[in-house]
Amino acid sequence: MELGQYLESWRPGPLTKDDDLSPGPARALSSVLDQPPPERTLPPLWHWLHFLDWPAQRELGEDGHPTEGHFLPSIPDRRRMFAGGRLRVEQPLRLGERAESVSSVADVVVKQGRTGEMAFVTVRSEISQGGRLCVVEEQDIVYRSGEDEGRTFDYDAADAPPSDAAWQRSIRPDSRLLFRFSALTANAHRIHYDDPYVREVEGYPGLVVHGPLLALLMLELVRDREVRTFSFRLRKPVFAGEHVCALGDPGEGGAALRVATARDDRHATAEVTFA
Repeated sequence: MELGQYLESWRPGPLTKDDDLSPGPARALSSVLDQPPPERTLPPLWHWLHFLDWPAQRELGEDGHPTEGHFLPSIPDRRRMFAGGRLRVEQPLRLGERAESVSSVADVVVKQGRTGEMAFVTVRSEISQGGRLCVVEEQDIVYRSGEDEGRTFDYDAADAPPSDAAWQRSIRPDSRLLFRFSALTANAHRIHYDDPYVREVEGYPGLVVHGPLLALLMLELVRDREVRTFSFRLRKPVFAGEHVCALGDPGEGGAALRVATARDDRHATAEVTFA
């Protein structure tokens, strides 16, 4: 059966969650990134540390993802990837104050890729505090069914080549960092911490760096600015042990950001505008 047939009638309703936005998770992520913690407001996208789901252990699949979920389509042999997203900040989220998130499916599109059919599901979340809309986010998630055939990935632990980008930040993610980030975001996907699994089952040359972590690294380049919008795309995987450089160049009213390694200078790309 084609993916489109599984998704014809799949339209889950909105999902509402509350969170007190305790400062503890933000302090923990700041430690992981070797940065001072935010004092009063959450940096853009740090709400990913909140509104989390913790399914029972028996509800996890072999890959670590939940087998069922409100926004998980019923696709056999489902493989899930985070492809990118968009963010609009009306006003920063305040730490220590209750917030409400209302999420819904904004779009479902089936496309043909190199490895077969892919379903692109866009989930839109609106986050409010005190009755006022603060943040609107859209996440693009890609689902594939079946096994990959003939895919290969390079790996290179060399330093990323020099860049003349105006803003630069380098990091070398290792298994400790990936484990801590997985814990902070309730992400049990085994590609981020289980080396035998990621090599023997998924066919990667090493532990995969989280796509959301690459997005956050790009935003760290503009932590001192008031972000209005952020749009990013995750293009190629990065692996533990590689030297990762977040690079940025300012433009009129915003900046162009990207993630580079010795293998490629555009593992992830983003556009940001400032208030």
